[in-house]
Amino acid sequence: MSIPTVSLDQVPDPLPEGLSVLDVREDIEWVHGHIEGAVHIPLSELPARIDELPEGQTLIVCKIGGRSAQATMYLAGKGYDVANLEGGMIDWSAAGRPMVSETGQAPQVV
Repeated sequence: MSIPTVSLDQVPDPLPEGLSVLDVREDIEWVHGHIEGAVHIPLSELPARIDELPEGQTLIVCKIGGRSAQATMYLAGKGYDVANLEGGMIDWSAAGRPMVSETGQAPQVV
């Protein structure tokens, strides 16, 4: 099974209505910087928290794309409309796309 994957240049800026973002990074990564409005479910918690997923099309992100690829494969196999963001938050941040932080500091990818 191939993993549905998009590169950052295929993701509209700003994100369109109806496209949700699922961030599967760990808590420490999330608090330092994430996409505003994203749903945060660490990869290891995904099977137990699958009912928290947003409806419709979902872009899945992690730091570089490995964990999000695993999540995308898992969710696509369950019939979800998902795509992995190749390059993850590293590419998102490098492109100057908007991020928010929970630390009171400028958002960053850690």
